[in-house]
Amino acid sequence: MTGVDDVLARARDGVHRPGPAETAAALARGALVVDTRTETQRAEQGELPGALVIDRTVLEWRLDPTGSHRIPEATGWDVEVVVVCHQGYSSSLAAASLRAVGLHRATDLAGGFAAWRDAGFPVGRGPADVRR
Repeated sequence: MTGVDDVLARARDGVHRPGPAETAAALARGALVVDTRTETQRAEQGELPGALVIDRTVLEWRLDPTGSHRIPEATGWDVEVVVVCHQGYSSSLAAASLRAVGLHRATDLAGGFAAWRDAGFPVGRGPADVRR
């Protein structure tokens, strides 16, 4: 049997997970920073300025550059993607799923939005750039 901790460890194995400063730099150079937190979490915790909000249930479909349901920013397999959740657990699994479909530069923010906020990076109150 494999538990979620084993799956998480495999998802992170050999992957560089940027911290808040590296994520801010990635955003500045045009990386897609994708916030998968729920609407309730974002309302309570704040928004990550510049991030695209994509529900976890449709993430792969919105970022697959060959898919009919992709967002305009999903321009190719080399797109740099940094996934963000609240604490950096579900985002690791989401980034692994994106790598599995071919987005080889997908990673996630180590420590999640909480690390971003706690490091003193800007937190917005909206509106968010929500992609459905």
